[in-house]
Amino acid sequence: MLVRLKDCNLDTAKAYRMRLTMQEIYQYPCEIAPMVLQDWIQWGLRCRLEPMVDVAKMIKAHYNGIIQWFSSKLNNGLLEGINSVFQAAKRKARGYRSDKNIIAMVYLLQGKLDFALNQ
Repeated sequence: MLVRLKDCNLDTAKAYRMRLTMQEIYQYPCEIAPMVLQDWIQWGLRCRLEPMVDVAKMIKAHYNGIIQWFSSKLNNGLLEGINSVFQAAKRKARGYRSDKNIIAMVYLLQGKLDFALNQ
């Protein structure tokens, strides 16, 4: 099916191939990935599809951070999760008077304490 789309020279097929290629880059070892990513950026800048050019520019702007991922495999998912908990606590602690109260609310929400009364 991809071969047929490729032969039609459709913009959507080209964008789809670029997307698949980008996904494959994350399978490369950290020694090879920077070169492959540079090639993809150049492809994206030359492709004349405005959304892909924008993506290529964004990747180029964040290149060092993206390459760092290949060696560390770390992302900010944990921090985003903590921020989500904190934002939920802020909503539940409307009108809190001090930072101490909001921190207490975070501990209360994340402590998974059982407040059920035994009858």
